[in-house]
Amino acid sequence: MTFDPDQLGRSKSDLAKKLREMRRAAGLTGDRLAKRCNMSQSQISKFETGRRIPTLVDVERILRALDVPPELVAEVTSLARMANTEWQDKRSTWRRGLEKRQTELAALEAEATFLRYFLPAMVTGLLATPEYIRASLQHSPGDTSKTVARKLERQAVLHDASKSFTFLLTEQAVRWAIVPPAAMAIQIDRLASLSYLPNVRVGVIPFDSQVPRGPMNTFTVYDERLATVENFTGRMVFQDSRDIADYLAVFSSFERHALFGASARQRLSEWAGTYRG
Repeated sequence: MTFDPDQLGRSKSDLAKKLREMRRAAGLTGDRLAKRCNMSQSQISKFETGRRIPTLVDVERILRALDVPPELVAEVTSLARMANTEWQDKRSTWRRGLEKRQTELAALEAEATFLRYFLPAMVTGLLATPEYIRASLQHSPGDTSKTVARKLERQAVLHDASKSFTFLLTEQAVRWAIVPPAAMAIQIDRLASLSYLPNVRVGVIPFDSQVPRGPMNTFTVYDERLATVENFTGRMVFQDSRDIADYLAVFSSFERHALFGASARQRLSEWAGTYRG
């Protein structure tokens, strides 16, 4: 499916309208439809007014209850998938303020228990040194000092033993030099030291690993309820369970090729040594 950012914004209201129209065309009240779907009437009402976005599973239950034709099933299912996807462009993030984005990320990290990060290009802020963070924000407009401070504050979550973190980094991500050699060695040492935390797994995928799938994008999966995927111009937020399952499967496929523990630390030590040399 092709995602048009403008279409993503309209899909929520379009889906609500379509669900309402289909129920009325079937001659059902909200209460009768709710009983057929084993849902509450208030749940159906929220779906039809746009106050709540139904999942794909919810929509499929409604479509079965209404016995709609296959072509309508395809149309409404497509709407539901888009309604469960959000586009956040980078310029809007800049206008709102980078600190607000840090607050949003902190909230996601606070709510999640199992957090998975796939990092094919750069080190993420949770694992970064202050110098690395400052360098990574050089392309951002305005004064970024507060954003740097907020990113460093967020790193405290790594010491929350109730959470489990897995970071997968390609050798490209670890060794991409956005700071001088000495600072890069310190950054790589930090990755190794964080890998000793009992709730943090740092995996590395060296260049000499034979991995049949290309590392397309940076992405993060929070439990099994939300996935964010980043590119140069912004990020997409997926909330549909099937999309999230796809990203979990991709993550697992890369995880099988990663080095962890002592093996990962040995590689990290070698890579840090090249910068010290």
